[in-house]
Amino acid sequence: MIIVMKRDATKADVEAVIERVHSFGLRTHVSVGEERTIVGIIGDERNLPVHQIERLNGVERAVPILHPFKLASSEFVQGRTVVQVGNVRIGGEEIVVMAGPCAVESREQLIETAIAVKKAGAQILRGGAFKPRTSPYSFQGLGREGLEYLAEARALTGLPVVTEVVSPTDVELVSEYADILQIGARNSQNFALLHEVGLTHKPVLLKRGMMSRLEEFLMSAEYILAAGNPNVILCERGIRTFETYTRNTVDINAVPVLKQLSHLPVLLDPSHGTGKWDLVPAVAKAAVAAGADGLLIEVHPRPEEALSDGMQSLKPDKFAALMRDLARVAQAVDRKLTLEAGV
Repeated sequence: MIIVMKRDATKADVEAVIERVHSFGLRTHVSVGEERTIVGIIGDERNLPVHQIERLNGVERAVPILHPFKLASSEFVQGRTVVQVGNVRIGGEEIVVMAGPCAVESREQLIETAIAVKKAGAQILRGGAFKPRTSPYSFQGLGREGLEYLAEARALTGLPVVTEVVSPTDVELVSEYADILQIGARNSQNFALLHEVGLTHKPVLLKRGMMSRLEEFLMSAEYILAAGNPNVILCERGIRTFETYTRNTVDINAVPVLKQLSHLPVLLDPSHGTGKWDLVPAVAKAAVAAGADGLLIEVHPRPEEALSDGMQSLKPDKFAALMRDLARVAQAVDRKLTLEAGV
């Protein structure tokens, strides 16, 4: 439920509403807009005397929220949430591209890739230090060593770093190195992990589970938000269907639907979505046209030698060409993508 305050409601009026709601053991979230202040109610509202709340000074009306994901709901927050990562704003006018290798394989590989993606216009460096893999015999990542290489690449290029955390016990360690904590598709309903990253103040890039409905996806975001972390970024990365030609089926529908249902920024990962490098450009451009706030793209200088997901990784020259195309698509939909970069 949200309490909509009148245009002329005073600060004291708002505080009185908050105090009254808290007296019933509920929590509140205040959203101040240009014309209205909204007080969101969090918790079991069944015993809340709504008619009493509506009679308080400054209250215009109480409005029920039908979705179970309250904090993530677009009804709960006025306007769009913008997640700030250093000088990068995710969810604003500009399309944000996060690029880099699927896995950090070596210092040389990462530094080479970081310089290339920065030159092409990427704003954030991606790379996995911990890799949850389907097979226990596949490359699992370099762990702390990989995190140290990511920190070095950030110092060299100035690019903020996003990397995956796979266990609640690793959140503190990864938070020391990463600017954005990534929750992968396999962990999208690992509620202990979601709660743990929610206790941090780090931005969280939450990927959609391979079999998650959009409501389930937003409920995963709700876990992070409910734990006190408002900096959540949603990422569509394809879902599992009966189709086997591509790695996953990219749900372009998810982009506009999530932006209707939620105030959170929405990204799309065309690399994992397709599993094929030659399909990445088309899907990336479609995502921007559909309203995505950014992209997560895998880039590797020698994908044929990659220890993880080489088939879906773009070479640096192909990535640079895609960035130029994306800038034109962004302009066509009244967004922008800045290509001016350098190391």
